[in-house]
Amino acid sequence: MTMPVAKLDQIVAEFADLEPRERLELLLEFAEKLPPLPERFVAERDAGLHRISECQTPTFIWVEIVDGRVQIYANCAPEAPTVKGFVSILVDAFSGATPEEVAASPDDVLKRLGLLETLGMVRMRGLSAIQHYIRQQVRKAAAD
Repeated sequence: MTMPVAKLDQIVAEFADLEPRERLELLLEFAEKLPPLPERFVAERDAGLHRISECQTPTFIWVEIVDGRVQIYANCAPEAPTVKGFVSILVDAFSGATPEEVAASPDDVLKRLGLLETLGMVRMRGLSAIQHYIRQQVRKAAAD
């Protein structure tokens, strides 16, 4: 089992036996764990670079490969804690993994977390776009 899959399985297990309302509360706890954006990315964020256009919430993602390991930095609008929580989960699961491990991670993270029935379709599309964007950026960074 790859590192991101193991981390995601661990996080999914935390969500597994919760009621929908409790899942949202746990997602909000993850939102609080998202590290602040490093100062070196603030000007790019302010210029609108690295924004996930499919997500209605202003969400910005940077992906780097350092010594063969993925590093993800993110910034989400504070008024969107569910989006921020999901981003925090992905940052936690994928940071430190190899690009190959990120590519092999499951596509159905939202479903596995049991959030499909809790969040609306518009939000689900945006969150799926975030995961797709991260995987795409990891592939690009690994190819450089």
